[in-house]
Amino acid sequence: MTIDRAEVIVTSPDRNFVTLKITTADGVTGLGDATLNGRELAVVAYLSEHVVPLLIGADESRIEDTWQFLYRSAYWRRGPVTMAAIAAVDMALWDIKGKVAGLPVYQLLGGASRNGLMAYGHASGKELPELFDSIRAHQAQGYRAIRVQTGVPTLKAIYGIASQSADTGGGEARYDHEPARRGAKPVEEDWDTRAYLNHLPGVFEAVRNEFGPDIPLLHDGHHRMTPIQAARLGKDLEPYDLFWLEDCTPAENQEALRLVRQHTTTPLAIGEIFNTVWDFKDIIRDQLIDYVRGAVTHMGGISALKKTLDYAAMYQIKSGMHGPTDISPVGMAAAMHLGLAIHNFGIQEYMQHGSRTDQVFQQSFTWTDGYLHPGDKPGLGVELDVDEAGRYPYEQAYLPYNRLLDGTVHDW
Repeated sequence: MTIDRAEVIVTSPDRNFVTLKITTADGVTGLGDATLNGRELAVVAYLSEHVVPLLIGADESRIEDTWQFLYRSAYWRRGPVTMAAIAAVDMALWDIKGKVAGLPVYQLLGGASRNGLMAYGHASGKELPELFDSIRAHQAQGYRAIRVQTGVPTLKAIYGIASQSADTGGGEARYDHEPARRGAKPVEEDWDTRAYLNHLPGVFEAVRNEFGPDIPLLHDGHHRMTPIQAARLGKDLEPYDLFWLEDCTPAENQEALRLVRQHTTTPLAIGEIFNTVWDFKDIIRDQLIDYVRGAVTHMGGISALKKTLDYAAMYQIKSGMHGPTDISPVGMAAAMHLGLAIHNFGIQEYMQHGSRTDQVFQQSFTWTDGYLHPGDKPGLGVELDVDEAGRYPYEQAYLPYNRLLDGTVHDW
């Protein structure tokens, strides 16, 4: 078979998604996720103008060769736009290969290494009562592990707090499923690291006192601390036995993680904004992290992230694949198939998509007793309702950004 056509489909049911649909000459279709939150149309242009013309007439079975061709032939390598585009092609070709073989993708990757994927959900609250209610609600949904994000006194709006209002002038409420606000410009939020560092340990003490020692708790620092601040937080949180502390400091400065490691035994998760194995190479080799947070959608697809995780396995480092709702159901399915197959699976982030998204993307995965399974339909197990997708055109949206109390732009 050869590739007969490739279409780039943009839809915005609950948020913006970019999907590549490849169709072979024999009519077999495959889907790939190319969503890049807040920069979706950059990937649309890259795919439409530069990648799709190269796919027509190509042999759809040559997944590795296609990946290497798209990565190397452009000369300009890496970066989120390029790697999201390559990821979409890679996922779509794995989807096709599974359908042709009559097997789910995880079987093509070596078969299942476990019965299901433990997932964590996102609990949050401005103050403790609201946070406790959110944790209980997630437990009621079956989550066995919970990410805890909390409001900080004196700060109006913070990343990860579903109910906290942002200062948009329109009274909008923040919600986890789409922090990117629709509008012409990004929303400004405020930040004070000292207030955060002083407040957070008491929150985790209260959560442990309320919910006990056994529930795995996670926290996302979202790149907002300097190395020494991150080291302090990791040490301060040690009594509360975190499953991980995520993105404690901007990881472009990878030597910074060595300083953090010197001061704390709190496990570290890094990498949701990384794009290739080269971003992870040194911090895996030097064992500066415990969990790889890469996303199938932003790391060049199943092929590339599997290689990264195989490398991490040499150092007893596990997966913690990125999985909020800015990963489409297609990208989430790809993560589930990969997580089920690899030996060094750690945990899967899982935010449940909205009902309109579930109507656009028809999915085969299951969620039972806190565990995900991609299902056994051939390929990735996701089909796109093109007519339903067409009901929701693209809407411009930006992620928020932070300013410190003195007005300095800071990491969000």
